Amino acid sequence: MLSHKAKYALKALLYLAEQDEDHISKTIEIADGANIPKKFLEQILLDLKRGRFVSSKQGKFGGYYLIKSKNDITLAEIHRLFDGAIALLPCASLNFYERCLDCKTEEECSLRHGLMIIRDETLKAMQNITIASLIKK
Repeated sequence: MLSHKAKYALKALLYLAEQDEDHISKTIEIADGANIPKKFLEQILLDLKRGRFVSSKQGKFGGYYLIKSKNDITLAEIHRLFDGAIALLPCASLNFYERCLDCKTEEECSLRHGLMIIRDETLKAMQNITIASLIKK
């Protein structure tokens, strides 16, 4: 399952993606428009900024805007930023790999092989879902 933080990040990105390209959205505007609690949104936007998905402008007319194209932001990227590995176990993970201590050998572990198939299919689906593809037309 996606965490609340990842869900709110996706909702914030969807909100920003639906705005005109030159529009800068204030935090309160995003919170109200995407129905996200403001206290969570501020940290989420900072995480998205560190992840180079959004940037901000300071001052009276400041706020947040997308710096990565809505066509290039995938569900997989946001999941990894906020929730970590897509794989169900660390031994089946691409980016967060850790060897299981209770397996004799990874080559013989049928559980790992099955979870790698699930990881691959889930990853493929998540990489094909972009913010642009989620926007209602």
